[in-house]
Amino acid sequence: MGKYVLKRLVYIIIVFLVLSLLMYMLYNLIPTDPARAELEPMRPSLKPDEYQELYLKLRADLGLDDPMLVRYARWIGFAPEKDGKLNGLFQGNFGYSNLYKKDVRLVIADPMAITVFMNIFATILALGITIPLGIKTAVKKHSLLDKSVQVFSIVGYSIPIFIVSLVFIYLFAVLLPIFPVMGTKTPGSTFTGLRAFTDRLYYLALPLIVMTFASLGGMTRYVRAAMIDALSMDYVRTARAKGVREKAVIYSHAWRNALLPVVTVVIGWFLSIFSGSVVIENTFSINGMGKLYIDGLNNNDYELVLAMQMFYTIISLVGILLTDLSYGLVDPRVRVNK
Repeated sequence: MGKYVLKRLVYIIIVFLVLSLLMYMLYNLIPTDPARAELEPMRPSLKPDEYQELYLKLRADLGLDDPMLVRYARWIGFAPEKDGKLNGLFQGNFGYSNLYKKDVRLVIADPMAITVFMNIFATILALGITIPLGIKTAVKKHSLLDKSVQVFSIVGYSIPIFIVSLVFIYLFAVLLPIFPVMGTKTPGSTFTGLRAFTDRLYYLALPLIVMTFASLGGMTRYVRAAMIDALSMDYVRTARAKGVREKAVIYSHAWRNALLPVVTVVIGWFLSIFSGSVVIENTFSINGMGKLYIDGLNNNDYELVLAMQMFYTIISLVGILLTDLSYGLVDPRVRVNK
């Protein structure tokens, strides 16, 4: 197992370096000039020759005139900066946000906390509903319950999430004014501890309900299909013929084997907590990772966007490794040490 994990980690590093180079080159091909953007507010107060002198000096200080591979090596942390020190991505320097005028790691901190908070709750709620419901509909296949769930899951899966958001806003904020529709806490509040937690949960209740509802259809159908396939296997018929209790057949025999295809979706779904829900965050004016990413793109803040993109790359690569390792834990027939 250790040898396999070590080999996969080497692969992850190689893939990350290749992707980081491609992404860096792609974003630097976009026709923007960080030096000019930095000096633009000062332009009215400067003479043309002064502005040009400052502009050329700033480009030299930022290393914008250097070859792209040299700039990439500095950004990733393989080559020293102008002061002779390594200060790149591998040294914990994620860049400087021109939009927010501070380090990227400081910009990301609060949106990351909000996104993780939201998505952990939505994931737990959705799994708590979809797994039992998917198992029940598979066991009671073609029953009234199964047909009803299939109809509702298809409808829920087909409706765009922004439509679901608008419907729930009308139901629970307009028709029944129960929840707020904007923000993450009471304006001007300085709550701490449990009071701050409950206040945030109250403001995020409606987005959480929308996120959970929107994910029910697809996940329920996935669990149902995996369970139906497992219940049709010979070992299930053998267990029933031997007189094994039905609950033991379902949860000890069938569900354990049905987990193998489901675990990929579950882990991928859980890892998506770091990327944020762009539509939800924009609809409810929540300053999460998804909204931050879109704002960075719209405002040409490519240091911020590139740092976030590299973070998503690492999460995806680690998620693939965790998925492969989980196969060995779920199904003893799978060996991941070769």
